Amino acid sequence: MKSKLKRGFVFSQLLVFALLLGVIDLRTGYELSFFAFYFLPIGFSAWYLGRGASVIIAVWSALVWSLADNLSGHIYSTYYAAVWNTLVRLGSFLAISWSVSAIAQLLSAEQKTTETLRRSLAEIKVLHGLLPICCQCKKIRTDQGSWQQMEMYISAHSDTQFSHGYCPECYKKALADAGLTDESEIPDLEATLIQSLEQRKTNKPA
Repeated sequence: MKSKLKRGFVFSQLLVFALLLGVIDLRTGYELSFFAFYFLPIGFSAWYLGRGASVIIAVWSALVWSLADNLSGHIYSTYYAAVWNTLVRLGSFLAISWSVSAIAQLLSAEQKTTETLRRSLAEIKVLHGLLPICCQCKKIRTDQGSWQQMEMYISAHSDTQFSHGYCPECYKKALADAGLTDESEIPDLEATLIQSLEQRKTNKPA
C-alpha cells in the first residue's frame, strides 16, 4: 500500500514538473526552446515507474508544450504546421519513454538473473583436488586427519544424498552368503503383507 502511494506521489510530482516546464517555456517565448527538458520527467518516470506511466507523462508533456507554444504567440503559416510540430514532439517523447523503460527492464532482468546465479553458486559445494582414500575400506581422510565413510564425506561436501541397494553381482553374492541360491526361496514380503491385511479385514468384528 505504501509503495503504491509513493508511486502515485512521484507520478503526480512529475506531472507538475512537466507543467512547470510548460510555464517556463511560455514565459521565455517560442524563440527559446525548452523541448529537450521535457525528457527529464519522461525519462525519470520510465526508469522508476515503468512504461505505462512514462507514456502518460509523454502525452502530457506534448500537450503542455503545444499549449505553451500556442499561448506564447507563435503564429504558424498553416494549422497543419502546428499539428506537425506537436506530433514530432510527441513521437520524440514516446521514443524516449520506450527506450528508457526498455533499458530499465533489461537491467532489472539482468540483476535478477545475476542474483539467482549468485544464490545458486553459493549453494553449490564442489569437490576438487586429490582425495586420499583407503584402497580396502574406501574411507576418505579428511583435512583434520580423521577417516570418514565415503558416503558421509561426499554428503558433507556436496548436495548429494545416497540410497543403498545391490548391484547384480553383489546381489547374487549376498544370496549365496545367506544360503539362498534360488531367488524363489526369498520370501515375498509384499505378498505376505497383503495377505496379513486381508486376514485382519476378515477377522474384524462387524
